[in-house]
Amino acid sequence: MPSPHPTQHPNRHRLWALLLGVLLLAGGATAYTLRAAAARPDPAAASPDTGFTLDSGTPGTLWFRDTATGRVARQDPGAPGRRVAHGPRCDRFHAAGGTALCLQLRPGVPARTYVLVLDRRLREVRRMSLPGIPNRARVSASGKVLAWTTFASGDSYATSAFATRTSILDLRTGYLIKNIEQIPLTLDGRRHHAPDVNYWGVTFAADDNRFYATVATRGRTHLVEGDLKKWAARTLKENVECPSLSPDGTRIAYKKKVSADPRAPWRLHVLDLGTLRDHPLADARSIDDQAAWTTPGTVAYAHEGAVWTVPADGTGSPRRLVPGASSPATPTR
Repeated sequence: MPSPHPTQHPNRHRLWALLLGVLLLAGGATAYTLRAAAARPDPAAASPDTGFTLDSGTPGTLWFRDTATGRVARQDPGAPGRRVAHGPRCDRFHAAGGTALCLQLRPGVPARTYVLVLDRRLREVRRMSLPGIPNRARVSASGKVLAWTTFASGDSYATSAFATRTSILDLRTGYLIKNIEQIPLTLDGRRHHAPDVNYWGVTFAADDNRFYATVATRGRTHLVEGDLKKWAARTLKENVECPSLSPDGTRIAYKKKVSADPRAPWRLHVLDLGTLRDHPLADARSIDDQAAWTTPGTVAYAHEGAVWTVPADGTGSPRRLVPGASSPATPTR
């Protein structure tokens, strides 16, 4: 007996064929993603060479991330042009006081970051795995307190669609603050509560208790002064991002938003903490980095694939220190 609905069979066949094709495509995409993740070099695979330590440079030696290899490198001012890239592989790096902080982006989705604490011989003493993309790293001058920032979503401060996670680790006690967003915040003299609060770019004072950072909320950024013992923070000045405290603790180098153009929104400035007055630095380009003080009178920063330096008093002109580099630090200063 003929089927009462003879036209349904070819439709079912086509439907099954379509579903099979979708499954095959999805399986192929998944396999490709897994292969791609597996093919990425493991950042932890590159360990520092023997003899490459934080003590191996002379005072003033610049340490940085070598762009070509991803490894920590150094360049001695007494040997211009001579760079040695024998350190661990890091995506962000900073060092001071015999301690180094190395952030490594891990393969896979969602993004995760390995936070590696290294001793003066660049040997790993602690490792943590946290969500997000490596963004900022900072070690206090004593080497006892560390901070880092990861992007939890988004990938640029030039857009409003980003979220950060900023952590602080006290090596003296081993205490880890996974996210400082819960610190009581006083904004313009009033206690501030808001779901959109984001912190980034921590820099520490010499007492290893006070810190400065950027806080963003309601579309505005502010410089905050924090107190770890009192567990409190207060805003000092608006429109301050990625602060870096000078060696004498009197000035903050930072990036200031000077344009609504998302392609070039910032210019480096230096703020006097006593008067809260600032001045622009001689580099008029848009710098998206947390500067590092290489001397009491100069700052260094990454831009367009190189590390540059400029006088902190606003005079002079920018000078390229090292090509193919980022994350500058002077731990032997």
